[in-house]
Amino acid sequence: MSTTLGAPRPDQASYMLRAAAAEAGRAYKAQLIEWLDLAPGHTVLDAGCGPGTDLPALAERVGDEGGVIGVDRDPQMLERARERTAGLRAVELREGDVHALPVASGAVDRAKTDRVLMHVADPAGALAELHRVTRPGAVVALAEPDWDTLVVDSEDLDTSRAFTHYTTGHAVRNATIGRSLARLAAAAGFHIKYVTATTPVFRDLPDADHTLGLGRNLQQAITQGHIDEARGHRWFEGLSEGPFYASFTLVTVTGVRGPLTAGGRPART
Repeated sequence: MSTTLGAPRPDQASYMLRAAAAEAGRAYKAQLIEWLDLAPGHTVLDAGCGPGTDLPALAERVGDEGGVIGVDRDPQMLERARERTAGLRAVELREGDVHALPVASGAVDRAKTDRVLMHVADPAGALAELHRVTRPGAVVALAEPDWDTLVVDSEDLDTSRAFTHYTTGHAVRNATIGRSLARLAAAAGFHIKYVTATTPVFRDLPDADHTLGLGRNLQQAITQGHIDEARGHRWFEGLSEGPFYASFTLVTVTGVRGPLTAGGRPART
């Protein structure tokens, strides 16, 4: 695969599946599912399940006596998820938004979101919905990047920094959600158990371009006047010269659902 400045955004389902299959994706996803502490008979929610990347692994752990609910607002994502989970009796797919989950209150034992909150209009509201649909004592596992930590090695450090600044300020809606994840989850009524940070490292430029959108986002930054065109082109071309390095921080948070107060609000943790 080659890199192209301004290449169109790849098919979202294929993008998500490829990112999950990469070494860094496999490692943090395995930890995320492990921290859910799933057992046969559990009902688990994957909020923003996308093309169903994690649904088979969740179904395997809860067994036929358990249940897996995958929710996504994109019908095309759900169609891909149906293809991946065909024959898995435990899996049920529902179309809906994370701000108003199509799940009954207190219906699930476990819940997860994975790189979803960075895109939504109201992350705190989405976490409140997770609190609503989970039972007291339920475990939630959340994973989000902090794009302010994105680094791309280049002799032109100023343009690398400008690219990160554009990513954080313009390309991603909630670009620093990773660092805020534990605080927001606690405010929603979850007792925080674990917080870890991993650093996916990219040493292959085409892979980094696919996952991080280097050429695509750079062209947007140039078009919008955030980065000078000639300098941006030199920076992008220079990335292919010599060893390549890029990385960012991914934050994973696990919490336990606390009870509601008498007034119906989450108890403070």
